[in-house]
Order: sequence, then structure tokens, then C-alpha cells
Amino acid sequence: MDTASSLRIDRRSGLLLLTLAALWGSTFLFAEIALTELSPMQVTLHRVVIAAVALWLVLRLRGVKLPRAPRLWGAYLVMGALNNALPFTLIFWGQTHIESGLAAILNASTGVLGAVVAGLLLRDERLSWRKVAGAGLGLAGVAVVIGPDRLTTLDPRNLGQGAVLLAALSYSLASVWGKLRLAGQPPLANAFGMLAGAAVIMLPLVIWQDGLPTLDYAPRVWAALLGLSLLATALAFILYFAILSRAGAANLMLVTLLIPPFAIVIGRVVLGEQLPPGVYLGLGIIAAGLVVTDGRLLGRLRRKPPADEAQVP
Repeated sequence: MDTASSLRIDRRSGLLLLTLAALWGSTFLFAEIALTELSPMQVTLHRVVIAAVALWLVLRLRGVKLPRAPRLWGAYLVMGALNNALPFTLIFWGQTHIESGLAAILNASTGVLGAVVAGLLLRDERLSWRKVAGAGLGLAGVAVVIGPDRLTTLDPRNLGQGAVLLAALSYSLASVWGKLRLAGQPPLANAFGMLAGAAVIMLPLVIWQDGLPTLDYAPRVWAALLGLSLLATALAFILYFAILSRAGAANLMLVTLLIPPFAIVIGRVVLGEQLPPGVYLGLGIIAAGLVVTDGRLLGRLRRKPPADEAQVP
């Protein structure tokens, strides 16, 4: 049986999962460097354009044909807005006000938000008590990360955190849109299509806001843009679909828990970021929410042990 529930994480899948988490965790570092010279929208534009070109080359090498139906390209445009253009820009703008590690922690709420949004909008993914409880824990964790004393204030730091949370909501809506409109299409073709759609959206916005890109950036900024586009986007999508086929969607959800630790360590080592202790407590609560939402660990704990395991010597 080749269902997601029957798939397991073997050693290779585990290494791929850790690599994907490291790549996505490095996103926040690359963005911090790029934002020293570029606006958030410019960073988004470079990311989606360079990554789209890279994936197009991969598609050509693999002989994957792109769909021609206008309906699908319309769906790619919406997917590009919800999964790339809007969340990327919101996260990058948020990072101009908060630390990269904090942005990664808040972005981890995508897992619990996605389960609730899917439960509300998709008929085949009913909203269960477990998803509601997981979402409640996730929101509690977010409140701890932000700080109870700051929940009633409005300042640039809070706005930055709110932007990252809106990005997580946008990712959740994108997941639903993809299931409704893009199911059955080649995964890498979907990835290229949404990146191309995001580029079509971002180019006029960047020209309107910042003018034509000059491309006259410092070498470290170009290195960050290439890392963000080729490693944390194009290569990350290839790994994502490889893990999906090997280990299944349920196991792939674990990457959500692994991204923040990588981002925190990278931010501390490279950028010297220091996060308050309450942030780590909040991350733990968000992680608990993801575990409850996933349900597999709780299912194992509820299972009765075999008779020989239950005996006390």
C-alpha cells in the first residue's frame, strides 16, 4: 500500500529532511544580508525570478512538459501570490523589525494554522477536536513568543511579528488552493508555475515602488540572493518533493519543527542574535501544538503495549 500513512522515514529520508530544514532555516539569514541593500519586495522579486529560471532548467533536463491550459496558469498566478509573493514579502518586511530566529519561530505556526484552515475549507479534511486543540496550543505559544505584555501595544516590532503571522496564514491558504486547483499536475511544474506567477506579480510592484532594479549590489548581497534563490528555494523544492514521495506528507510535516532550531543557531552564530528565554518557551508550546495537530505520537501513546511488554518483572 502506497499511502502517506504507510510511508516511513528511513535514513536517507531523514538526511533529506534535515537538509531541507537547514536550507529553509538559512532563508532568514540570507534575507537579513540581502535586506541591507534591498527592500523586502526587491528581495522577493530576485528570489522568485532566479529560482524560477533554475527550476525551468531542471524541468527541461528532466523532460517535464509544462501545462498549457489557461485555467492552470490562472491557478499558478493565485498560488504564486499566496505561497510566494505575499508571504515572502511579509516575512522579509517583518525581518526589518525582528530577529531572523524570531521570524522562523513565528513562521512555525504555519503547521497549526494550515490544519485549521484546511479543516474549515476542505470537505475531506474535517476540523477535529485534535486540530482545534493543536491550534489553541499554537496560538498560546505565539502569545508567549510575542510576550503577554506586548499583545495590547502597537509598535514596529509587534507589526513585524504580525507580518510573519499573516505570512503563515497566507501559506495555509495556499495549501488549500493547491489541493483544490493543482492536484494531479507534476509537482515541479507546479513549483515553477507558482514562482513564475509570483514573478509576474512582483515585477510591476517593484518597478512602481522602487524603480527598475539596478543589479549593482555588493558581492555578499549577491551571494545571499543566490543562496536564497538557488539553495533555499529551487533546491529546497526539489528536496521537498523527493521527501514527499519517499516519506509522505505526514512525515514531511516534521520539517516545520526542525526549521526554527536551524534558524536560531544560524542567527546566533553568524549574526550574533540573542533571543529572550520566553521565546524558547513559546517555541516549545508551538511544537506541542504541532504534535497534537499531527496526532501520530498521541496515537502511539494511547495504544496498549503487547502483553509481554506490559508485564512487570
